[in-house]
This record gives sequence, structure tokens and C-alpha cells, in this order.
Amino acid sequence: MQGLYQFDLCSRSLTEVLSFDWCNKKHDEETLSFARTLIAGTINNLKLIDESIKKQLEHWDLSRLSFVDRAILRFSTFSLFFQDDVPDTVIINEAVDIAKIYGSDDSYRFVNGVLDGIRKEKEKRTRSGT
Repeated sequence: MQGLYQFDLCSRSLTEVLSFDWCNKKHDEETLSFARTLIAGTINNLKLIDESIKKQLEHWDLSRLSFVDRAILRFSTFSLFFQDDVPDTVIINEAVDIAKIYGSDDSYRFVNGVLDGIRKEKEKRTRSGT
């Protein structure tokens, strides 16, 4: 989430974000590798991800969302679409937990609703074979 926040708010390049020079804490290589996958995958698929999020927003524009909520929705949508080894319910629950910690008081409800809508759309596409 923090990497996407850096990308969005600070307009840092993907290379800069993936250097993790902005991170105060040291992480093991496995954690950094996973974070790189999430960040790069999200940024490289941003058009698809943002379109999917926009379809779930009623009377809201993506640019009006807080940077935190937008980052959570973006990497979670990437995970829903591209991390087939993780159940959708786990992805959504993790996003809700992150929103409870870093978002506003109602962020977790909003994040849950948007991601559940994306999950349902994904299921429809899977059933119809598109």
C-alpha cells in the first residue's frame, strides 16, 4: 500500500518506488519480492484496475478517493485478478483490515463494498467464459 501511495501522491517512478528507499524499515528479500510483485503488477495493469474500480463507484470519481483508499483498492483489485492462489475472500478481508488501520473511520466499509462488487463481476465473467 505504501508503495502505491508513493507512486500516486509523490508521482515517483516505478523504479524509484521499487527501490524502497522511502521505506524506514528493513524487510527480508521474500517480503520485498512479494511487495515488488504487487506494486509492479498493479502499476502495469492500472488501466484495467482503475476501470474495474470506477464501475463500482456510484456518484464518485476515482480521483476523489483518498490516496490510502485508492491504493488499497488498486492492489487488492490486482490481487483479485491476478493472484489465483489466494482466495478472493482472503484478499478482501486483508484489504478491509488494512483500511481499518490506515483509512478513515468508514474506509473499511467502502473498501469492502467496492471489492465485493469487483469480485462478483469477476465471477460473472468467469461463469460466462469472457
